[in-house]
Amino acid sequence: MTAQKTPILFIGQVAPDGQQFDAWSNQSLLLSLEQGGISWPSSCRNGTCRTCFSQLTSGSVRYEIDWPGLSAEEKAQGHILPCVAYPCSDVTLNFSDF
Repeated sequence: MTAQKTPILFIGQVAPDGQQFDAWSNQSLLLSLEQGGISWPSSCRNGTCRTCFSQLTSGSVRYEIDWPGLSAEEKAQGHILPCVAYPCSDVTLNFSDF
């Protein structure tokens, strides 16, 4: 999927507490989380350190980099890196110690 010229506003939610945030299609989920006042672990912000590693429990994302620091198996299991993931729909994220 490619980015839209006009940003689309999706609804982001953090499980299990249900905190919501605006998830814009033209910015990373991490930035959207922070702008929504939600503290999310992060460090490198380029998809390599995996500090923000989390589970996408609903919705879909896209990446603007070819290999965002996730294995094919992790991607298949729904894991994402919010620092480099852009929403393509409403999303629900869950952060836990995997």
